[in-house]
Amino acid sequence: MKNELMIVIDFGGQYNQLVARRVRENQVYCEIYSYKTDIEKIKAMHPKGIILTGGPDSCYVEGAATYSKELFNLGIPVLGLCYGAQLMQHLLGGKVERADFREYGKTDVHFDTTSPLFKDLKENSVVWMSHFDYISQLGPNFKSIAHSENCPVAAFESTDDRQLYGIQFHPEVLHTEQGTEMIRNFVVNVCHFSQDWIMADFVDEQIKAIREKVGNGKVLCALSGGVDSSVAAVLLSKAVGKQLTCVFVDHGLLRKNEGDEVEAVFGPEGPYDLNFIRVDAASRYFEKLKGVTEPERKRKIIGEEFIRVFEEEAKKIGTVDFLVQGTIYPDVVESGLGGESAVIKSHHNVGGLPDYVDFKEIVEPLRNLFKDEVRKVGLELGIPEYLVFRQPFPGPGLGIRIIGEVTPEKVRIVQDADAIYREEIAKAGLDRSIGQYFAALTNMRSVGVMGDERTYDYAIALRAVNTIDFMTAEAANIPFEVLSTVMSRIINEVRGVNRVMYDITSKPPGTIEFE
Repeated sequence: MKNELMIVIDFGGQYNQLVARRVRENQVYCEIYSYKTDIEKIKAMHPKGIILTGGPDSCYVEGAATYSKELFNLGIPVLGLCYGAQLMQHLLGGKVERADFREYGKTDVHFDTTSPLFKDLKENSVVWMSHFDYISQLGPNFKSIAHSENCPVAAFESTDDRQLYGIQFHPEVLHTEQGTEMIRNFVVNVCHFSQDWIMADFVDEQIKAIREKVGNGKVLCALSGGVDSSVAAVLLSKAVGKQLTCVFVDHGLLRKNEGDEVEAVFGPEGPYDLNFIRVDAASRYFEKLKGVTEPERKRKIIGEEFIRVFEEEAKKIGTVDFLVQGTIYPDVVESGLGGESAVIKSHHNVGGLPDYVDFKEIVEPLRNLFKDEVRKVGLELGIPEYLVFRQPFPGPGLGIRIIGEVTPEKVRIVQDADAIYREEIAKAGLDRSIGQYFAALTNMRSVGVMGDERTYDYAIALRAVNTIDFMTAEAANIPFEVLSTVMSRIINEVRGVNRVMYDITSKPPGTIEFE
């Protein structure tokens, strides 16, 4: 069982869940709470360290997100990031003002490496800045421990025994060269965590918690065949055995041949002792999606139909008490349910749920894990590597990789194009080195020439990103000859396509999926 806890207090910054992810990389359990959480609740959890996230406000403006000054006198180390650093100074006698110009993007910073926060770091490196305000004056008993050309206090620490630290930039994002080491230094050198939280413990705790929660109840598992739902299914099977029925909804929006592949693995001929039901629901999904072009409406429709199918299957097998879903942390945060984050997009397992669900309760055993942590759980459970490391696939499937109306013909086009793309990536030996890659169908049609004839067909967009946590990502640098081969094959082999493009947008500002 976990005994040590890091708490992240969320002020609404876009990278808040990433902060927790970076802490967990150090085998430290971390939970996130809104800044509206009462300090008595925080004290009752006895955290060993506290991190304050970034946020969109100016801390000196009336009504801005704030917290009790008592937090800084609890004898617990506190690290403020960006807005969190500014708020700490605002509350403790420092001065925060509007900068003459916004500092955004990669910035060179000089560090005082005698500080435990920057121990063993290079004295100069690049960080990721994103702020309009700056700390113009430090409060009593604080000193600057980093600066850039335009930011005199890029980081600070207390000179007394309170162990208070602040960083103006974002060490949690990959753009900050030594950011991982900075967070590790706070975790290890300042907070002195034991670093003993491991995935084996998580698996044991979840199995025990599931057994206690479910009791003798019947469980229905939403199995898509993707990494998240597969790990959730095996985790549940370990916990409750034959009380579990896995229903695989083939909504017609899967990758090419994927329905048959899922059945081969989890069906009666597969290696797992699961009750498996496959439902062919393609026609009803296409009917519901007819004429719908708005992304959020598509997600909501797919999510609601997903639940409706499960209700029908539940009635066929008798009373069902619990519904299991493979929801993970990025799904939750991007749906606006993780602390104070703004809604980026609703997720199939989160925002798509209708008001009425015909089950006693939803069970989401992976809800607090990031994608790479889910894979670690999968390996702990003994799931084969080829399943654990398969390409991520969203709950709404190709419905959000097709811009505009979803039709059977468009699904065919993107299935064929995506299969070619994945095949060529594997041939080039890049399939395990790229975080995620897929083909999407744009809603753009353009003029082309094939043979000696004019064409007016669709454009396929290829997407490939490198990422650790799926919260931030950079476009993968795929060799041009590979892209050229993919382009040639798609145009020659996929009817209805005459143009292929490669998307180089990072996340942020883009998302990994198209909708």
